[in-house]
Amino acid sequence: MKLLLLCLATLFVAVIVAILAMEDPGYVLFAVGTWTVETTLVLMAVVLVASFSLLYFLIRTGMKVLAVPRDLRHWTKHRREQKAIKLLTQGLIDLAEGRWQSAEKKVVKYAESSDASLLNYLAAARAAQAQGANQRRDYYLKLAHENHPSADIAVGLTQAELQLKQNQLEQCLATLRHLHQLAPKHVQVLKVLASLYQRLEDWEHLLEIIPLLRKRKAMKTDIIDDLAQQVYLALLQRARSFADLSDVWSRIPGPIREKENILIMYVQRLLVMDESDLAEPLLRHALRRQFSEPLLLCYGKIESAEPTRQLDLVESLLVEHERDAAVLLTAGRLSLRSKLWGKARSYLEASINAQPGAEAYNELGNLLERVNETEAAAECFREGLRLVPGCEQTTPIIMEPATSPVIALTNQTLLESETEIRDAVIIASAVKPATVEGAK
Repeated sequence: MKLLLLCLATLFVAVIVAILAMEDPGYVLFAVGTWTVETTLVLMAVVLVASFSLLYFLIRTGMKVLAVPRDLRHWTKHRREQKAIKLLTQGLIDLAEGRWQSAEKKVVKYAESSDASLLNYLAAARAAQAQGANQRRDYYLKLAHENHPSADIAVGLTQAELQLKQNQLEQCLATLRHLHQLAPKHVQVLKVLASLYQRLEDWEHLLEIIPLLRKRKAMKTDIIDDLAQQVYLALLQRARSFADLSDVWSRIPGPIREKENILIMYVQRLLVMDESDLAEPLLRHALRRQFSEPLLLCYGKIESAEPTRQLDLVESLLVEHERDAAVLLTAGRLSLRSKLWGKARSYLEASINAQPGAEAYNELGNLLERVNETEAAAECFREGLRLVPGCEQTTPIIMEPATSPVIALTNQTLLESETEIRDAVIIASAVKPATVEGAK
C-alpha cells in the first residue's frame, strides 16, 4: 500500500514538472574560458539527476565489493556460532541423558566460536568429571575462567560443586574460602560453605558464618535456627572439661538456651562432670515455665543434695498430670533417692499401670530386690526386658521329654535364672554313670 502511494505521488510530481517544462523549459548557460554551453533548464535537471544516480550506484557498488571479505568473515563467524549453539544444545541434552563422552565432544568442538563459551566449558567440565577425568575437568574450568574473568563466582561455584560430588573436601573448602574472600556477601557461596562446614563438622567456622546467613537471608529463618542448634549441640557434646562447657554455654544466645534439646544436652554434660548443683536449678526453672516430659525425666536423674525439694516440685506437677507415666516415674525415682520406699513403690506401680516402660520396671525391680522380694523383682526385670527393643522373644524354645534324671534336671533349670543353670550344669557334669544307674 505504501509503495503504491509513493508511485502515485511520484507520477503526480512528474506530470506537474512536465507541464511546467512544456510551458517554459528555461535557459541555462555555462561559460568556461572560450567555451560556452547553452541548454534548457529541464535538460540540465535531467542530466544532473541521472549523473547523481549513476554516481550513487557506482559508490554503493564499490563499497559492497570492498566489503565482500568482511561480510564473508561475518557470515563464516555467524555460521560457526549457529553450529556452536546447535552443538551446545545437543551436548546439554546428552549431558542430561548421561552420555558423557558424546556430550563432552559436542560442547567443546565450537566452544571458542560460541558467544556462550562459558556454558560450553562448564558443561564440558561436568561431563569430564562424570567420566572420572578430573584433569580434563580442571582444564575446562581453567579455560572458562580465562575466557570469562568476570564470571569468577559462577566458575568457582561450579568447581566447588564438582569437587564436593567427588568427595574432594579439602580442595572444595579451599575453593569456597577463596570465593568467600572475593564475595563475602554472596548468598550461594555462603549456603554452599555452610553445607560443607556441616559435612566436615567444622562447627566453629560454621558458627562464624551463621550471622551472615541471617543477615543475607540465605536460608529460611527456621532452617538457620535448626542449624544453629545443631552447632551448639555438637559444641556442648565435644566439651571435655567444665571450663570448655561453660565457655560454650556462655556463647549460646538466650532464646536458643531455652530450647529443650539444648538444655537437655547441657544438663547431661553437667551430670557427666559431676556438676549437679548447676543442673538442678536450670531444669527446675524450665519446668516451672513449661511442662516437658524429656526435661522431667532428665530432672529425675539429677542427684542433688536436696532430693526432697525435687520431689516436692514433681508432686506439684501431679496435680495436673496425675496419670502421666513420666511424672509418676520421676516421682518414684526421687522418692527412692529420698528413701521413701513405700511412696516410691506406689509411684512406680502407678507409672507402670499408666504406661508400662522398661525404666519403670527396672526401678521397681531394684526396689523389690532391696526389700528381699526376689521373685517379684525377677518378674519386673523380665517384663522390663521384654519392652526393650530387640529383646523380644522371637525364637520359640521347644523342650524335649526328659529321658534321665540328669536331663530332667537340666530341663527344669532352663526355667530358672542363669545362675541356677550354671549350678545345674556343674552338678550334672559331676554325676558319675554309676550314680545315674543307682538312681534308676
